[in-house]
Amino acid sequence: MAKYKLEYIWLDGYQPVPNLRGKTRLADEAPKSVEDCPIWGFDGSSTQQAEGHSSDCMLKPVGLYPDVDRGDNAYIVLCEVMMPDCETPHPSNMRATVENDPDTWFGFEQEYFLFQNKRPLGWPTDGFPSPQGEYYTGVGYANVGNVAREIVEKHLDLCLAAGINHEGINAEVAKGQWEFQIFAKGSRKCADDLWVARYLLLRLCEKYSVDVEWHCKPFLGDWNGSGMHCNFSTKYMRETGGEKYFKHLMEVFERNKDEHIAAYGPDNHLRLTGLHETQSIDKFSWGIADRGASIRVPHSFVNNGYKGYLEDRRPNSQGDPYQIASRILRTISEVPTG
Repeated sequence: MAKYKLEYIWLDGYQPVPNLRGKTRLADEAPKSVEDCPIWGFDGSSTQQAEGHSSDCMLKPVGLYPDVDRGDNAYIVLCEVMMPDCETPHPSNMRATVENDPDTWFGFEQEYFLFQNKRPLGWPTDGFPSPQGEYYTGVGYANVGNVAREIVEKHLDLCLAAGINHEGINAEVAKGQWEFQIFAKGSRKCADDLWVARYLLLRLCEKYSVDVEWHCKPFLGDWNGSGMHCNFSTKYMRETGGEKYFKHLMEVFERNKDEHIAAYGPDNHLRLTGLHETQSIDKFSWGIADRGASIRVPHSFVNNGYKGYLEDRRPNSQGDPYQIASRILRTISEVPTG
């Protein structure tokens, strides 16, 4: 009898950002939807989500993805962590804090480094490579090497096969740094897909003895940090908008500046310095096509009567997309739309 491999993945309780965890459940039939995947338990005392004397936590499936890397009979099952009653979200469950609005759209630009032997791929054993300049969207062995491109191309194919809507990939400004972009309609969907994409990249890199470095500033000095710029829009922003609404929205974003920074990933003070296409962590600004601003306003947004999407450039590469989306939605909710 054929068996189907269901890889249940979830986020653990580590702080300041969670880690991905996963274990395989075997099934006799292929799931047709996530509703066919039963709730499953795990030992929360081993993931900083429970004490040993009461260790049961529950995995509630919320997303189903084909897992072609393991064969035609395999799936990834994205899960939320629940308390033993299977109804109460666990305190570590940040997905549950995101209001589920199908008309809110998000896009995340995930930057990261590929590391081997504690050094970015392509860097010399000692010292540093040539200064930044030719690496961004670069081509050729001297700029991107060969193994790195092979990894990012295979990762792209795995994500597409899983139904994840990639918008693009590219080599980034620092050597050994890469980026992929994901867009989805629905306030939770893009964050769901991003976590699954991260899982697929981490697992793929195991085959190459390569680590994924998510930290926003793995090297100090004249090297770009890694961000996770967040593009966002609501139905009101896309269809109504207007200059008055936009400026009020920016006032509220500025008022919540510290709350946003707290949700946007650890060690952001190392990255948000006012250099390398960032605004200083203690300031808030917006600007049209300004990559040194906190919020970049596309020309298309202004030309369309202040309607469309905006880009928050402050989230960093290690941030939790659930926490980022939740914070942005809470701030937007403070601005009247009447």
